[in-house]
Amino acid sequence: MALKVGIAGLGAIGLHLARALDRGVEGLELVAVAARDHAKAADNLAGFAKPPAITSLAGLADVADIVVEAAPASVFEEVAAAAIARGRIFVPSSCGALLPRMHLVEQARASGARIIIPTGALLGLDAVRAAAEGTVSSVTIETRKPPGGLVGAPYLATHGIDVLAVTEATLIFKGNAFDAAQGFPANVNVAAALALAGIGPERTMVEIWADPVVTRNTHTIRVEADEVRLIMTIENVPSVENPRTGRITPLSILACLRGLVSTLKVGS
Repeated sequence: MALKVGIAGLGAIGLHLARALDRGVEGLELVAVAARDHAKAADNLAGFAKPPAITSLAGLADVADIVVEAAPASVFEEVAAAAIARGRIFVPSSCGALLPRMHLVEQARASGARIIIPTGALLGLDAVRAAAEGTVSSVTIETRKPPGGLVGAPYLATHGIDVLAVTEATLIFKGNAFDAAQGFPANVNVAAALALAGIGPERTMVEIWADPVVTRNTHTIRVEADEVRLIMTIENVPSVENPRTGRITPLSILACLRGLVSTLKVGS
C-alpha cells in the first residue's frame, strides 16, 4: 500500500514536489496540500491527473502518513506540531526553524513520529554523519549568495544592512549555526542540516557572504576530524520563483521520499 503524502506550501519547493508526485512515484500518493490562498492553490492543481485535497496546515496530519513542510518558516510549528502529535513522518524543508524548537524531537519520541531532514541544497551529509561518529574538531560552512537572495533576512533589518548596496563580496554574518538560523531563517537551512548531521548548532560555524559576482547560491563545507578531512563545495541554481532557495531542493525532498519506500536505498 502506498504511503499518503501531504504538502504544506505550494511555492518554489512545494509545487514542484507536488507535480513530481502527481506524475507518479511508486509507493507514494499525494493526497493533500495546504496553502494560504486556496483559490490559487486550486488553479495550480487544475492540471493534475489526480488533484489532491486542499486542507488547513494542521489538517494535513489527519489524512497523510508523511507531512512535508515547504511553507514559510513562520508557520513551521503549526505544521510540525500537528504532524508529530499524530505520529506521522515529518519532512521539513525549513529545518533551520527546528533548531530553536528541539522540544519537537522529544514530542516525536513520545508520539512515535519521525522527523526526517532531507539533504536539501547541500552535499556530503552522509560523510559528515559518518565523521560525527568519531572525533570532529571543527565544522564550518561558507555561504555566498547574490545580494538579492538575502533580502528580507531579520539580521539585515536589525543591523541596518542594505544588502542591495553591496558592490563587492562582503561578509555579512559570522557566527554559529543557531544564531545564523535565527537571523537568516529563509537562507541557512543548509547550515541547520549540517549542524544536525554533525556536531550541533553551537559548534558549527557559519559565514554568510553577499557577493554580486556570483550567480549561484554557493556553499563550501570544511570538516576537520581525526578520521577524515572534508572540503566540499556546491553551486546551486537559484529557483526562479524564490532566489533564496535552490532548484535542487524539491528534487532532494523527492529523493528523500523515494528513500522511505524504496527496496534499494543508496547512502546512509
